[in-house]
Amino acid sequence: MSRKLSYSVDDESIDIIKRYEQFLSGSASGYFDVEELESIVEYYLRRGRTKDCAKALELGLQLHPNSNALKTKRAKIFLATGDEQKAFRILNSLTETSDYEVVLLKIEVLIKMDRFMEAQVLSNQLLAEETEDLDNVCLDIAFIYLGRGEYQKALEFLKKGDLHNDGNIDLLFELAFCYEQDNDYEEAITVYNRIIDIDSYTDEAWFNLGQIYFALQNFPKALEAYDFALTIDENDSLTCLQKGHVLFQLDQFDQAIESYLEYKRMTSNIWETDIFIAECFEKLERYEDSITYYQQSLDIHPKNYDALTGIGICLLELERFNESKTYLDQAMELDSSASDVWVYLAEAYIGMDDTENALVSYLKSINIDYNQADTLMAIANIYLEKGEYDLALKFYKDAQMQDKDLEYINLFIGVAYFKNDNILDAIPYLQTAVRENEQAAELFLELCPEAIDTLLLDNH
Repeated sequence: MSRKLSYSVDDESIDIIKRYEQFLSGSASGYFDVEELESIVEYYLRRGRTKDCAKALELGLQLHPNSNALKTKRAKIFLATGDEQKAFRILNSLTETSDYEVVLLKIEVLIKMDRFMEAQVLSNQLLAEETEDLDNVCLDIAFIYLGRGEYQKALEFLKKGDLHNDGNIDLLFELAFCYEQDNDYEEAITVYNRIIDIDSYTDEAWFNLGQIYFALQNFPKALEAYDFALTIDENDSLTCLQKGHVLFQLDQFDQAIESYLEYKRMTSNIWETDIFIAECFEKLERYEDSITYYQQSLDIHPKNYDALTGIGICLLELERFNESKTYLDQAMELDSSASDVWVYLAEAYIGMDDTENALVSYLKSINIDYNQADTLMAIANIYLEKGEYDLALKFYKDAQMQDKDLEYINLFIGVAYFKNDNILDAIPYLQTAVRENEQAAELFLELCPEAIDTLLLDNH
């Protein structure tokens, strides 16, 4: 959910990498000291380029065979490639066993080997030795547990570091992240607000705060947080996109379109953004505009299920039923597992006066997801028209079980009973329907004109 601060490389490191790569290509010669080779190895290691990393280390050990620092880097490579045993042997062979990086690596290796008690002992030793920089030591140990997804254990160290120094922003970001992973959103919100109190221009904190509020469906608070983040960095494309999403949730579709268009100018992810814009126009019932953006998305990405479905729905609203069916059929070729698209297809068939195919489509929809009261009622209506009253009753009653507030549901159950010559069972449903809506009596007589001479609707 959160966006974390990214690792950056300083200009000096970049210069060393350039010089090293020129050396490898044969276009330059030179000598690299231990610190420079450490920097080169670390650069490749952080990027997961373990082969390049190993090559640089080999050169380093040729030039500096007794360097404990480079041997430590070799242990890091083995650790990165999943060979904890070799990493541990190298670390145990080093003469400088009290070196901070060596101890941290030992802790990491022990944790990966599930030797948690030994890792805890080393962690406690580090914390006992360090007093001034205790918060950063806690942060470093927490990072190891975070890498394993051990959020509760990471929290222990982060809380301890926070007690030592409550102004360490890097630590606070990790603390908030752990609370998020633990679904403790209130604590995460508190921590992000602490970061903002320390530095109100920390846009990552505002963004992450917005993400939490979005997850909690507190959309006004999410919008406020995204707005603050964009005030700090107006070119932050991800925040711009999220602002569009939250405006959509707030039914502020015109403003959402503005945010999506701004995001579209910032990114190459155009076809997906056009989908978002099309959905806004669809909500505004500007179906022609919606179709335009869905089509633009489809032009870029032809096998675009969302665009095909979206165009099909818009054409359905415009009562262009044959065209709608064409797009819905194409969507079905890509994925026929969505119950709602079968419903849209059924509605297109209804518009084309093809009741039989409409019924088939409705039935396929409820076969995927039976929990659709409106669809069950639509099926019952078709069976009622076909004179299959037992089936109509079954689906009306199933629909009522799912949603007792369906409009006229009691009336239609009563009609089905009446049509099935079961007048005694029809009466209570029809009386309930009339109590709910006076127009039900008139509608009943339209559906059942043969009942005009009965006393079903007398007031008793």
